[in-house]
Amino acid sequence: MPAVDVTDATFESEVLERSDTLPVVIDLWAPWCGPCRTLGPIIERVVESTGGRVALAKVDVDQNPRIQAAFQAQSIPAVFAISKRQIVDHFIGAIPERAVQEWVDHLVAEPSEADSLVEAGDEDSLRKALEIEPAHEGAIVALAELLAGRGESDEALSLLARIPESSDTRRIGAIARLAHSHGVPGAGAEAEELDERLESLLERVPADDEARQEIVDLLETMPADDPRRARWRRALAAKLF
Repeated sequence: MPAVDVTDATFESEVLERSDTLPVVIDLWAPWCGPCRTLGPIIERVVESTGGRVALAKVDVDQNPRIQAAFQAQSIPAVFAISKRQIVDHFIGAIPERAVQEWVDHLVAEPSEADSLVEAGDEDSLRKALEIEPAHEGAIVALAELLAGRGESDEALSLLARIPESSDTRRIGAIARLAHSHGVPGAGAEAEELDERLESLLERVPADDEARQEIVDLLETMPADDPRRARWRRALAAKLF
């Protein structure tokens, strides 16, 4: 599978959508970067040797500054691995071919028994996965989301506490805490009802930590592209600072 030159405009289709089905290695480089010219052919050879199990996307950062900014890459070469739209690994700088080979081999390792159970997705399978690998992040996130969705907040939050914070843990934690608070409209509420709730909470924020947390949780459960998120975050910051 040949490398694909990716631009700001094609990143969604060539990287994110592609990563739903196989790992995508992203090589951030520039024509003036000597180490990039050394590393680039090595990555191409190693990825090619996977026989299509890994895809390679090359990004000229001079021509595509939005992608570089999204990865917060302060120097190049910078190489990231994306799977199911999430960064799963990365390295910075030119490294020997053996190290590149080991890095890519890790991306195509056979799924563990716990991985296979997580893929099944039902509660029994997720709990069995955690018996095998208690710190399996995928199992923890999936089970916590299932539990939060049916109101079993304490166990959901306890599970999330086992792993580092991420966008998923923040969102699921918010759902769990809101489910624990009776009568609180969540992200599925009508926009007018949700705005009324947020307005009411905002007035209590300076002297009420629970009100502040509830606002943060409500905003976490909103879709990322909802313009109200930014507006209410600014309003919250103004009250606090």
